[in-house]
Amino acid sequence: MAGTIAIGAAVMVASACGKAPDPVESPPENEEIQKVSLLKELSTDKAAYWPGEAVRFQLKFKQASPGGTVNIRYLHLNRIIKEERLQAEGDKLVWSWEPPMEEGQGYLAEVVYERDGKGDQINIAVDVSSDWGKFPRYGYVADFQSMSTGEMSRVIERLNRFHINGIQFYDWQYKHQEPIRLEEGRPAAEWKDIANRSVSFDTVRDYIGLAHNHGMKAMNYNLLYGAYTDAEQDGVSREWGLFKSPGGADQDKHPLPDDWASDIDLYDPSNPDWQNYLIGKESRTFEWLPFDGWHVDQLGDRGELWTHDGKSVNLAATYPLFLNAAKERLDVDYVMNAVGQFGQELIAREAPVKFLYTEVWGNHPHYRNLKEVIDENSRYSGNRLNTVLAAYMNYHLSDSPGMFNTPGILLTDAVIFASGGSHLELGENMLSKEYFPHKNLSVSPELEEQLIKYYDFLVAYQNLLRDHPKESSLKAEGTEEIAVSDQAEQGKVWSFSKYKDGKEIMHFINFTDASTMDWNDAHGTQSEPEERRNVSVSVKTDRPISNIWFASPDQNGGSPQALPFSQQDGVVEWELPVLKYWDMAVIEYWE
Repeated sequence: MAGTIAIGAAVMVASACGKAPDPVESPPENEEIQKVSLLKELSTDKAAYWPGEAVRFQLKFKQASPGGTVNIRYLHLNRIIKEERLQAEGDKLVWSWEPPMEEGQGYLAEVVYERDGKGDQINIAVDVSSDWGKFPRYGYVADFQSMSTGEMSRVIERLNRFHINGIQFYDWQYKHQEPIRLEEGRPAAEWKDIANRSVSFDTVRDYIGLAHNHGMKAMNYNLLYGAYTDAEQDGVSREWGLFKSPGGADQDKHPLPDDWASDIDLYDPSNPDWQNYLIGKESRTFEWLPFDGWHVDQLGDRGELWTHDGKSVNLAATYPLFLNAAKERLDVDYVMNAVGQFGQELIAREAPVKFLYTEVWGNHPHYRNLKEVIDENSRYSGNRLNTVLAAYMNYHLSDSPGMFNTPGILLTDAVIFASGGSHLELGENMLSKEYFPHKNLSVSPELEEQLIKYYDFLVAYQNLLRDHPKESSLKAEGTEEIAVSDQAEQGKVWSFSKYKDGKEIMHFINFTDASTMDWNDAHGTQSEPEERRNVSVSVKTDRPISNIWFASPDQNGGSPQALPFSQQDGVVEWELPVLKYWDMAVIEYWE
């Protein structure tokens, strides 16, 4: 009901699936309160928690409260784990909760504040996972000039609110072949990066510490085969190089702008001498800086290549060789970029990576291609590794200052998240180009708020979205008014389904008003979809259904809601209460 909060909704969901909430004091199920804006923000102290670790919440009020009640429900999917009621005083409330001990679980905390017959609700998700690679949510930092603790803390605390559990430290190093500039055997206080921007050693070190304080992993960025053109003076031999012709005269290189420090010459990742050299430099890096792992970059398909002595090189096949050699000598976490999927199959099958990472380019231009990449990665790894996509939004719009286009961002995130992936997009700002410090576009307050809800949804329902569900053949059908298709088509709702632990997980992504089916919305022209209400859906199944429930990052902070349905003659029918960008409906069968 518009303008009210149905504070018994979660209890109704729990009852619908036969699960009763814990016997703790709770408000009457049918009570409704007038909805007003009373709450400022809700946060947790970490991006992820180990089993047995307490979660510390902080709720801020818009004004100092003379009293009132805060009702909290902790849910796993659509089942209530615990309920509690706290008294509010002052301008904030801090409390702790100990989740169940199960490993790799996502939860949603629903927080309802009531005062004088008025109320407000705010939700937040919690990830309980000891292994960050199980449900990776990857962010970045790319500015390392001398900074105050407060400046760095604001960046990390923002990423923490999005539950970012791993951070790529992009272009922090002095040179690719000399990551840390040393003076008299110790790290220099400052140096210039490849774009001649200032880097402070203390800033890099302190950022790592702040990330660790919030349960995040810090990943050290570097290519596996790159060095400056002056690398020979640092002990690199040209004979280790990759060459564009068999004669050893034309070394492959990646050209960079004239005002940058250097172009990048390329070296053979399978060459033992190059491996020993670069891995040794990285080993020294980990001695001076407490990074958790190495984010290994590449530059995509380089065409035909040869060694200095004229042997043909299968570049993709060299990647696992290098990564396994690095892992044996330097036992840290590894993530490797597959540019346009180049080398991904071998990385997935043979390399010691925490998850799969694809930088998506023009060979995968459409929304459907994002799901195809994620599905392909799952097949490559035997349904073992999850995927992060580096997919740069509003690419040409960002040639000039402006704002990110909210509909384009949310539709792309909806496709990635529903498909089981996550999106490398958040850092000091938000990514629009492959050069991470590029910041022409700003994130509007509206988009920031909606993105928080999307990342909460990704975490709260990670066991349905990313805990290796299998593809399902169940297909949804719509009506003449709102067409539903199992293909990503302009003018229709795209629906696909997965299966996990006796549940059919059905996704509905709204392209009915889409002006483009290109995911990167390069010029920021993607249209905002019209909100549709009471969207009729049906599926064909003879299996007896016990329950259907609904959740959406666009509605009620992602809270689950039980749905009425009918089943007869092998057809199940129900209505999605509202569809904006992305809805999820979960069908549960009688056992």
